[in-house]
Amino acid sequence: MTDVADLLAAAAQTDARTAGIPTEPRRRLAVVTCMDSRIDVFGLFALDLGDAHVIRNAGGRVTEDVLRSLALSSTLLGVDSVVLMQHTRCGLEGVTDAELRRRTGADLDFLPIHDHADALAQDVARLAATPFLAARLRFVAGLLYDLENETVRELSHWDRPG
Repeated sequence: MTDVADLLAAAAQTDARTAGIPTEPRRRLAVVTCMDSRIDVFGLFALDLGDAHVIRNAGGRVTEDVLRSLALSSTLLGVDSVVLMQHTRCGLEGVTDAELRRRTGADLDFLPIHDHADALAQDVARLAATPFLAARLRFVAGLLYDLENETVRELSHWDRPG
């Protein structure tokens, strides 16, 4: 089990890696992905600190909080590209909201994933249909990361018209 003292001790030994990195992501990119600890977004996409905003939640789904974060990223910090990335063997795959409510005791919409292509298409369409994002984003890509063979493939895409 992780102890806060261990985390603080490690942080005290860390070099100042963020010195000189601007607030605006260099690649003007935001990646929305799952909170799964097996996903190393920076390693997978060869990103460095300062290259992209990484927004994580269960399943990598577009929620109200993702919209809030992307509104700030795109309006105040120059983000114009979004990657939505789900992954295989996700805990939200093949379960229902009812089952998750029963198991957690939380009366929430968990946005379970029955089909990655469909879920990504829905989430890409949601961003494309959000006026304050669609006006600022160049593209939104829906990707699936296969944990077995560590490959990524695009399942959905939207480009701003014009």
